[in-house]
Amino acid sequence: MSDLANRAVALSEESFIASSGPGGQNVNKVATAVQLRLDVFALRLSPPVFHRLKALAGSRMNARGEIVLTARNYRTQEANRQDARERLARLIEQAQEEPRTRKKSRVNRVGKTKRLKGKKARSQVKANRGKVDW
Repeated sequence: MSDLANRAVALSEESFIASSGPGGQNVNKVATAVQLRLDVFALRLSPPVFHRLKALAGSRMNARGEIVLTARNYRTQEANRQDARERLARLIEQAQEEPRTRKKSRVNRVGKTKRLKGKKARSQVKANRGKVDW
């Protein structure tokens, strides 16, 4: 985990809620699901990283700038807590990765003539599909 991801996990708040997932009768008695909240503004991210994080988080980010993750895949509170923390760290690490810029490709002369020859042949095929005059 990166330094920023560790800081994010440390700044996040956890609350436990009743889960609808696996757990049998235990599900009715114990709050095993974890709801992790992180105030993104507390991380003091640079604008490009913030915008990437906002796009990646999608509907998991609310209007107050909090990312809310809910983990309820496991039967135990501890496993769900670990899952939520890992997902948050992964999300922040993905936002830190700068997307590679696309480089324009250039077609050489041979490629250009080949493409134009193919277009000409195709147009000829389509032109020959017209009505036949007897």
